Amino acid sequence: MELQQLRYVLAVDEERNFTRAAEKCHVVQSALSHQIKALERELGVLLFARSSRRVELTAAGAAFLPAARVALDAADRAAADAVAATGEIRGKLSIGIIPTVTGIDIPAALGQFHRSHPSVQIRISVGGSEEFISAIRDGAMDVAVLGLPDAVVPVRVASKVITRERLVAVMNSTHRLAGQGQLLLSDLADETFADFPLGTSGRAQSDLSFSSAGVPRRVAFEMMNTESLLALVEQNLAIAMLSPALIPDGRDFLAVPVTDGPTRIEYLAWSDFNPSPAALAFLGLVH
Repeated sequence: MELQQLRYVLAVDEERNFTRAAEKCHVVQSALSHQIKALERELGVLLFARSSRRVELTAAGAAFLPAARVALDAADRAAADAVAATGEIRGKLSIGIIPTVTGIDIPAALGQFHRSHPSVQIRISVGGSEEFISAIRDGAMDVAVLGLPDAVVPVRVASKVITRERLVAVMNSTHRLAGQGQLLLSDLADETFADFPLGTSGRAQSDLSFSSAGVPRRVAFEMMNTESLLALVEQNLAIAMLSPALIPDGRDFLAVPVTDGPTRIEYLAWSDFNPSPAALAFLGLVH
C-alpha cells in the first residue's frame, strides 16, 4: 500500500468523481483509476461503487477512510518535522476562528506568516469554540481562536488569553433605551433580542449571564453572523449583545454599556501534546 494510493482515495471521496479527483491530484484519470483498483485488489474489497454517472464509498471504503486519513496526516507531519530540522517550515497549518474574533487581526497575521513561510499550506475554518477544542484534541486542527464565557476555561488544550471584554447592548438610535448612559440586565427584561443560534459559543455568555441574574430574555432572531445581527438592530427589530470592537461607525445604532452584562474571553488555543512546526511558527508570530 502506497501513500499516493491513499491520496487518490481521499481525493475521489472528496470530489465524488474520478475525473475531478485526477485533476486535483495532477495525474491523468487512467493512472488514478489504475492505482485505486490496484489498492482494492490488495485489500480484497471494493472501496467505491461506480457507475458512469455516480461514485460512492462502499461500506468497506467508509471503514477504510478514517485510518487512511490518519496515515496520510502522520506521513505529512513526519516530512514537515524532518524539513523543520533544517530551519525551513513546510506542511499544513489548520486554523479555526470564531465569527466574532476581535483580539487578533487574522488576515494580517496570516499574511505575515505566509511571507515568512511560503511553503506552508494554510486552511481556515469558521465555527464554534467547542468544536475547535475537540478538533485540536483529535489532531485535526493546529490552532484556534476561541470565544468563551468568563466562567469557562479551555481544557486538554494549551491556551493563552488574548482579550477579555464586557459585551454591550447594541440598539437602534431611536430605541427607548438609547439615551441611557448605562444599563442593568434587568432593564432589558422586556426587550426583543437578536443573537447567534442557541448552543453556540457566540451566544453562551449572554444566555449564562441573563440566567445567572434571573432575568428572562426573549431571543426572536437567530443569525449566524454579526452583520445580520446588526442589520436587524439597525431596523429597530431587536437588541443585540456584542463586543464593542464589532460595532462599526456611521450606522444607525448605539452601544450602551451593561454594568452587570456578560463578559467574554478570547483565547488562542493549540495542542498541548505535540504541536506541528507550522503551528509553533504561527504561535511565535502572534505571541
